[in-house]
Amino acid sequence: MFKIPRKDKHNFIPPQVQYRTPHVHLRTHPKSPKIHNTLYFNIILFGTIFVLFSNMKKYLSILLILLCPLSVYPQQPQPPPLVLTLGKAIEIAREFSPSAVVARHSFRSKYWNYCYYKANYRPSLTFNSIPNFNHSINAITMPDGTSQYVQQNQLMTDANLALTQNIALTGGTLSLRSSIQRLDIFDSKISSYKTNPLIIGYEQLLIGYNSLKWDSKIEPVRFEEAKKSYVETMELVSTNTTTRFFNLARAQTNLKIAMFNFAQADTLYNFAQGRYNIGTITENEMLQLEINRLTEESNMLNAQIEVDDYMQVLSAYIGISEAAHIIVEVEDEVPRFWVDINEALQLAHENSADILNMTRRKLESEHDVAYAKASTGLKADIYAQFGLTQTSRELNMAYKDPLNHQYVQLGIRLPILDWGRGKGQVRVAQSRRDMVFTQVEQDMNIFEQNIQKVVKQFNLQAGKVEIAAKTERATERRNDVSRRLYLLGQSTILDLNASISEKDAAKRNYINALYNYWSLYYTLRSLTLYDFEKGIALTEDYESLIK
Repeated sequence: MFKIPRKDKHNFIPPQVQYRTPHVHLRTHPKSPKIHNTLYFNIILFGTIFVLFSNMKKYLSILLILLCPLSVYPQQPQPPPLVLTLGKAIEIAREFSPSAVVARHSFRSKYWNYCYYKANYRPSLTFNSIPNFNHSINAITMPDGTSQYVQQNQLMTDANLALTQNIALTGGTLSLRSSIQRLDIFDSKISSYKTNPLIIGYEQLLIGYNSLKWDSKIEPVRFEEAKKSYVETMELVSTNTTTRFFNLARAQTNLKIAMFNFAQADTLYNFAQGRYNIGTITENEMLQLEINRLTEESNMLNAQIEVDDYMQVLSAYIGISEAAHIIVEVEDEVPRFWVDINEALQLAHENSADILNMTRRKLESEHDVAYAKASTGLKADIYAQFGLTQTSRELNMAYKDPLNHQYVQLGIRLPILDWGRGKGQVRVAQSRRDMVFTQVEQDMNIFEQNIQKVVKQFNLQAGKVEIAAKTERATERRNDVSRRLYLLGQSTILDLNASISEKDAAKRNYINALYNYWSLYYTLRSLTLYDFEKGIALTEDYESLIK
């Protein structure tokens, strides 16, 4: 049996040890006499020269055949990999991701709905004309009350100009109108005019539902919610990008771990073959090393598949259409600052879109109750017109000495028997209102609890990142020590496997700690719409969004 001299016991390196890493491949060999190496090299050199000169034509023809395809089909240069940091990935996602594009279109839609609402409270000017040509036989009522069929051949043209204004306080509509009509009877060649130089009209629901009043309460809240929701969606895009970024980072870390572990397992397996041949290790330990080598090889293949999958997921989410090899770089530094819970709650109540959503839901439920009450019982409306009118066969005379024009219409509707239908509609609306108020109260409690939980976790996460980094460095050193001790025969394979598992788990825990920090960081921003690191409220350039 091969024995290690005691004086060199701790510095001795076995003759067949291989040190393999992803970048270095070193192997020690027993030293041979220098003259043997020189003689062996000279024999190979002169033999190669002789063969080349004796078969020059043959090798030149083979060389030309091999090089021709290279000139006919030149290799395309591979595009450089796309290196992404978390900040760069978020920047790309906020600009090009489908979620961000959908959010911008959704905001534009809500903006134009708000513009439509505001237009209802502004005066509108309209022009209309409906020419009417009639050449037919119609039943006409005669002066004595009888009807006769009379052939008509006439043309009636008109022009109307109206200015209307809605009154939000009362729900009525005020209008100013001016119109002119001309009637041409072709058989008798007679033309006449009718004018209304000015008519003032007003339409009002005396008892009923005032939609303008409720719109003035709900629509501003809805539009403010849309603005806050867009900012919140952008922060959620950052959060989702963070998740996909660290999924790829975790997969690439697993691949690096698998490649490093496979290189070490291969080195240890080849080294163990030499030790097994001289009888210093058992067959069981030899088989364990072979199993470790095969396991790490399988892990390396699985990790490569995982990297490809998460790379596609990240590129699709952030909006990178062309196929690109993405390499993520995880930054070790994280900003450290403390967030006060009470301040976070106050900022969330001031800025969050969820608070506005709860307010809007309560207003809409009260609106439904008011609408149900107005739809039942007595309803009355009035329409009145006051103005001037005149008629003549000459246009200028149709505007001379106009006569007074008055028109008043009063409408009343009172249900006498509806079998409780109206009362049931009111009760349903009231029940739904009470349910919404209860849900809003519950949602408010959940919202505040969620903010408190996120703030507490975030305040502790920076410390967890620091601990995970120290643990990673310690496990790497322990793994190096365990590997050296095993090579020297001073440690068992169980200790080595345990150190490898601890090292791998520490690397993954460090990546997870960084992911948790940045996920909490952007989640807190989305809940409060506030940047605690810079001390400013989050907002967007809404004017540029609608262009």
